[in-house]
Amino acid sequence: MSVSKTLCKLEEVPDGGATAVQVDSSSGGFSLILLRRGERVFAYHNECPHAGRRLDWAPGRFLIEAGSLICAAHGAMFSIESGRCHAGPCLGAGLVAVRVDVADGEVRLP
Repeated sequence: MSVSKTLCKLEEVPDGGATAVQVDSSSGGFSLILLRRGERVFAYHNECPHAGRRLDWAPGRFLIEAGSLICAAHGAMFSIESGRCHAGPCLGAGLVAVRVDVADGEVRLP
């Protein structure tokens, strides 16, 4: 039987916005971006494929405009629903998606 890991409460991710959570691992852990659209949450590694930098402009604060997540360092624009870069220096590349589930008002890793 697998046990899911709670990342945060759904209400902690602003609807139409994003937040970052830290995921611990044996290799030191990593930052995830959680983007919320109603009851749906999309999760990606907080790393731009262009230069390997974090996407937030301040810890846990992200630029979001017209359905796109924007890299604060170089302006690359990523689709919130697919993670694919559709404008900027990493055109055609994409963010690394991580599956999350929403259950009982919580965002969880399966």
